[in-house]
Amino acid sequence: MRIACYPGSFDPLTVGHVDVALRARRIFDKVIILIADNPKKASSYLFTAEERKTLAEETFRDHDGFEVQISRGLVVKKAKELGAIALIRGLRAVTDYEAEYQLHEVNEYIEPSIDMVYLMSHRVQAFVSSSNIKEMFLEGADITGLVPDPVYKAMQKKLKR
Repeated sequence: MRIACYPGSFDPLTVGHVDVALRARRIFDKVIILIADNPKKASSYLFTAEERKTLAEETFRDHDGFEVQISRGLVVKKAKELGAIALIRGLRAVTDYEAEYQLHEVNEYIEPSIDMVYLMSHRVQAFVSSSNIKEMFLEGADITGLVPDPVYKAMQKKLKR
């Protein structure tokens, strides 16, 4: 079985994330969504790691071949532990490339047996990022088409809108 891990904060999970995950699933037999739980970033998270895990599980409930786990520490080590052969990363624009290249080098140094697989976002989703979504939502913009329905409902509830 070819397993890939798709790591990220997913705070919140966006339609761009979902698109990348679904396309990765066409390539791999199983995709494990790794929800990053970084204590250094805890104050900036909108949702707790458990809430993000639940939202991802709800989003992928009707899709076969997905699993969701919380990850602490180096994701490349977690991927190895889970039997993955690759880490999935989404790229929106050239600006993402530099940071992803550095991350690739670090991961390859730590665990050369794990490949990095990059999937370009669709042009209509290139501007969609978790931080943009949070800002747009807080400013009253309509984000209904930019996040999965369970995420939208959770954001409304959390921010009492």
